[in-house]
Amino acid sequence: MTSETTAKNLKQVAINDIGTAEDFLAAVEKTLKFFNDGDLIEGTVVKIDRDEVLLDVGYKTEGVIPSRELSIKHDVDPSEVVNVGDSVEALVLQKEDKEGRLILSKKRAQYERAWGDVEKIKDTDGVVTGSVIEVVKGGLIVDIGLRGFLPASLIELRRVRDLTPYLGQEIEAKILELDKNRNNVVLSRRALLEQTQSES
Repeated sequence: MTSETTAKNLKQVAINDIGTAEDFLAAVEKTLKFFNDGDLIEGTVVKIDRDEVLLDVGYKTEGVIPSRELSIKHDVDPSEVVNVGDSVEALVLQKEDKEGRLILSKKRAQYERAWGDVEKIKDTDGVVTGSVIEVVKGGLIVDIGLRGFLPASLIELRRVRDLTPYLGQEIEAKILELDKNRNNVVLSRRALLEQTQSES
């Protein structure tokens, strides 16, 4: 038996094991996951670029998280938010963009999860904890899984003029207002301080 005949036999066996090209494609399709817009899915970070992160989500292509969809903080470096190999939960924004890519959002997945948590805390008159990520006109933005606004008049028992020392600090606050439709969360640290003061 020549080596050419052996190669031909091996090739034939391999093709016969799989069946027709249609059988092969059908087998591949069975292993793929299918998603719809709005689904929450898990994936593993396989690549980090300056403007996007690629996730292996068991789909025919990798899922793409644009950098603006990584975090509630503005202008973040993707490598500061995730590492290759990290398991990440993301929300499907678009099943296929014009390039056929699965577009995802880590930020919105966190947002969906955080709303449920924040609503429960508000219902029980509980306390949220988060770090101050921005100083804005009239107050602070606090990362509580979503962007909470803490007005300057509600930071301390007395009004604070300079808000910059709070940047990066971890603070506790009560939830004053919640409006999911307007994406509005208003916090009060003063309400918590007053409550603590009256209890002591």
